Amino acid sequence: MSYKSQIVLSSLTILLSFVSLFLSSWIILPAPNMFLLKLGVGAPEVSPLLFILSLLSFLLSFFYIPQLQIKLLACIFSLIGLLLSALVLVNIPPTQMQMAKAMKQGLGADYLEKIPFQVSAKMQKSPFNLVNAFAGIPSSKTRHQTGIVFATPAGVPLTMEVYQPAEVGIYPTLVVIYGGAWQFGNPQSNSAFNQYIASRGYTVFAIDYRHAPKYQFPAQLDDVRTALNFIHKHGDEYEADTEQMVLLGRSAGAHLAMLAAYEPDAPPIRAVVNYYGPVNLTEGYKSPPNPDPINTRAVLKTFIGGSPEELPKQYEIASPINYVTRPLPPTLLIYGSRDHLVEARFGRQMYERLHNSGNTAVFLEIPWAEHAFDAVFNGVSNQLSLYYTERFLAWALFR
Repeated sequence: MSYKSQIVLSSLTILLSFVSLFLSSWIILPAPNMFLLKLGVGAPEVSPLLFILSLLSFLLSFFYIPQLQIKLLACIFSLIGLLLSALVLVNIPPTQMQMAKAMKQGLGADYLEKIPFQVSAKMQKSPFNLVNAFAGIPSSKTRHQTGIVFATPAGVPLTMEVYQPAEVGIYPTLVVIYGGAWQFGNPQSNSAFNQYIASRGYTVFAIDYRHAPKYQFPAQLDDVRTALNFIHKHGDEYEADTEQMVLLGRSAGAHLAMLAAYEPDAPPIRAVVNYYGPVNLTEGYKSPPNPDPINTRAVLKTFIGGSPEELPKQYEIASPINYVTRPLPPTLLIYGSRDHLVEARFGRQMYERLHNSGNTAVFLEIPWAEHAFDAVFNGVSNQLSLYYTERFLAWALFR
């Protein structure tokens, strides 16, 4: 190898070792702002790729950098990146075991036996598949309808997306509500998840709602109710069995899903799936996370119209945890331990409140995961959550 080529290779190797360390560091570093939060969300989810990247940079540094001091520095960078990415990988088996235990505690030791074979045969075979982490989670063909207007409150057209299995039939209903701090987002979000679930034998409705600050609470909840009424009325047209309905939401959408299912006049809902949703808005305002990249208090004031001191009753009405006073639909709660938007302690509080009141609930916590971890569909955390979500859905709808 010529001297010039060696210099180029050494420079690229040093850069690779630095990049692997920088990216891997966000597996443990809390993001101080929304821009860096994307790295905090993504780094743990692509940890298998980061592990390979760090291993490659270490080998290249060890064998191809001639200068001892630079070699040592590059190797140290690579080893730290290697260890950080390995933190996630070595914790997959114990986390999987803990989640399996939580499912059995919440649903019964024999809950899997209640799921028909024709349903369980379509589900993921293992909680984590390394091949899928690189190649993607396979999904069968589905039908997809878009831009279906279900209401125009205050002149605002609200639409929904419908995902259906490939074959014509009547299927259980999953209503999906997107997140976005009640201020942004659209029904096209998480389309890979919707398509996957539809391919497993569900009719999936991804619904819209009006956004703050122009429209404040309870406008969003009103829109969810309107969507549910529309689905009940037109279910046959979309091959949906509306007597077999589950609500699933993410973040702000999970908050709306819980409210819509828990209120005394809620339509019949078989179960609720809550991905990292706010449950106690008053406490969330009074004790925001640290760091607080989204500015929790500003988000809540925008959504509700003021602080808890100014509007205590509105915060009380808007907090799902306050509705746990009677029998409620079974609830699956999934949170990340490193969530700096909606801390996992709130999900644990909700689980304890539900459990202590005699309601069926399951709380799953992913040690390395940040908020919106499932944005990386084939990521480590989403593989785990998807595995148990589809089992929860099948238990709730097919038993």
